[in-house]
Amino acid sequence: MELAVENNGPSLKDESRELKIRLRRSQRRQKMKALLLVAPLFLFTLIVFITPIALMMVRSVESPEVQNAFPETSKALMQWQATELPSVDIYALMVQEIRQSWADKTLSQAAQRINYEDPGFRSLLTRTARQLSRGSAPKTAAEAKALLIKTNAQWGELPTWQVIKNTAPAYTSYYLLTSLDLQKNAQGDIVAAPEDQGIYVNIFLRTLWIAFVVTMICLVLGFPLAHLLANAPSKYANLLMIGVLLPFWTSLLVRTSAWVVVLQKNGLINGLLESIGLINEPLILLFNRPGVYIGLVHILLPFMVLSLYSVMKSIPGTYMRAALSLGAHPVVAFFKVYVPQTLPGVAAGFLLCFIMSIGYYITPALIGSPQDQMISYFIAYYTNNVINWGMASALGAILLLASTLLFVLYARLSNRNQIKMG
Repeated sequence: MELAVENNGPSLKDESRELKIRLRRSQRRQKMKALLLVAPLFLFTLIVFITPIALMMVRSVESPEVQNAFPETSKALMQWQATELPSVDIYALMVQEIRQSWADKTLSQAAQRINYEDPGFRSLLTRTARQLSRGSAPKTAAEAKALLIKTNAQWGELPTWQVIKNTAPAYTSYYLLTSLDLQKNAQGDIVAAPEDQGIYVNIFLRTLWIAFVVTMICLVLGFPLAHLLANAPSKYANLLMIGVLLPFWTSLLVRTSAWVVVLQKNGLINGLLESIGLINEPLILLFNRPGVYIGLVHILLPFMVLSLYSVMKSIPGTYMRAALSLGAHPVVAFFKVYVPQTLPGVAAGFLLCFIMSIGYYITPALIGSPQDQMISYFIAYYTNNVINWGMASALGAILLLASTLLFVLYARLSNRNQIKMG
């Protein structure tokens, strides 16, 4: 019997080892299947969302135009101390590359990039290139310097070369600094931009304020509506839910255009108020801040209602009945027992509405005045009108950073609340 036990021992170990190997193989197959199922969604997210955001972040600091047009001059200016006029060799390189970039049709991009930092430089560079292309190339560096200064006296001034040196690097902080109303002086120090140029901080503050007011209005209007939806009988709750979801079936542009008709001087609201005698002359509800509030609240209110409804529907009614049976006043029971349980929905709805509202463009553009435009308007302006991708990307990057910070703050507050409740 002892011999039989000894012979069966190794076979049991082998079987156990074989089972473990099969289990690992099965687990690997399951993981591979799961990865294959997730792979299309991951690739879609990578291509459609992550890649454009990454490209935007890179474009906000990228500045290759001057190096592409004047590669050798850019390298030489990197070594230049910028305390006196550059050497005649740099003048010779500049003349040669101006002529070459004019022939290659790459001068305009470099001129536009330098013109962002020094308005009027595009004209200087274009006139210089046109005059240099008409004559023959200079034979010596001294002739190149004299020829360049002859075309325009500004080539003999130090600030002209300093601005080219500042724009020569392939990566720059110019766009991000300008988005924050900052700039670099001649010494390279970061200083505040002049008052007539510093507009973006105020625009960001205006955007955040409009988003905050709109979100608070949505919360005040959406909380009782969501409470009604969560506690009404099914047949009435379904009709109310259809009313909440109805705006999603209409295009955003159509809804905004409809508010233009409703809010104008001869529109439905003013006509109704005049007919019942509440006003003697039409109210100005269009192309101002109240119109923007009305349009954005109409768009974002369903998101707040649905966020609150999903939480309120899961709150048992026994909590309120228990508080009332213990002698609590209905108002006290509502604010002490019911409202704290809705805070996750309040936070989710607030965050969702706030982040969505800071990025809206069509509604403020159609309903608001020039003083009511949000940062998205200027992103579209730099993208479509000026074709300044760097500035548009920098403004978008700062807006993305603000949204990310809000999301991180919400996540931390939610985790803290869960720990306290636990």
